[in-house]
Amino acid sequence: MNISLIKENLGTDWTDTISCIQTALISDIALLNKTNQSILKNGGKQLRPLLSILVAKALQKGPINLKVKHYAAASEMLHNATLLHDDVADESDCRRGVPTVRSVLGAGPSVLVGDFWLSKAVEMILKGDTFDSRVMKLFSQTLSDLASGEMLQLEKSDSCDTTEEDYFKIIYCKTASLFTAAAVSAAIAVAAEDREIEAIREYATCLGYAFQIKDDILDYAGDQKLGKPIGVDLSEKKITLPLLGALAAAPEQEKFIREKLASFDFNAEAKQEIINFVLEKKGLEYAERKLAEYAKRAVDALSCLPESSERKALEEIALFNTIRVF
Repeated sequence: MNISLIKENLGTDWTDTISCIQTALISDIALLNKTNQSILKNGGKQLRPLLSILVAKALQKGPINLKVKHYAAASEMLHNATLLHDDVADESDCRRGVPTVRSVLGAGPSVLVGDFWLSKAVEMILKGDTFDSRVMKLFSQTLSDLASGEMLQLEKSDSCDTTEEDYFKIIYCKTASLFTAAAVSAAIAVAAEDREIEAIREYATCLGYAFQIKDDILDYAGDQKLGKPIGVDLSEKKITLPLLGALAAAPEQEKFIREKLASFDFNAEAKQEIINFVLEKKGLEYAERKLAEYAKRAVDALSCLPESSERKALEEIALFNTIRVF
């Protein structure tokens, strides 16, 4: 699947959305402009606004309205705001193969730039010609979820007692909630029927789960093409689905593994032991099964939508996420 080709096929609906983001971020402060341009240049797949545009076009024929473009732009600005804040919380020096704002300018400026992106996202949602109280409530809940998920993850990283229920709550808040906001806001903007809105909510939520599960699998498996290193989450004492799957397969070792991870002298050797444990107990296979389940649920949720190239693209995104070929 070719994400660039999907964007190209969306024509001005896509380019207008990107223009909304670029225009909203213009400032009279040179350093801020330079920083924003760098972030935009290394902006990744822009999957959340892409979902917004595809959902809107799958639900109606013809060009989409300005509301959709504004909500799509807001979802991308909000996503980048969270990354800028996360890089400070995680003390990250590199993202997508380039130095983070935190590593270049410092923690304080990274938080401030993140706040700027967040404020511009809110402005985009509140624009007079696009404001909808349902969408405002949706994004407001997402902001709450993002903060709650980060705090729960920090709490569980400290205690190392994450359960599978905790895990799915964390990844809903930190990942799936924004996928849902991006997709559902677009459905609301084109006056979709309630059953269609709920179908889109199911699709986006399941896609968000699948997306994060794939990332967590790569933390154990690695991926040279994506430049994904192994064991970053473990270094931060985050218990994710592959480890939870391995623990479920070997309950007699659970106490030992959790204590090893929680210990003050947790080091590279101990990390490798846990990686080996996950591989031996087929934790990756467990997570892969869950990934496939959520990808299928995402695709199945779209069955109530009419056949279209946009629906097909949404299905492809869900299915190709299982191998992450973007």
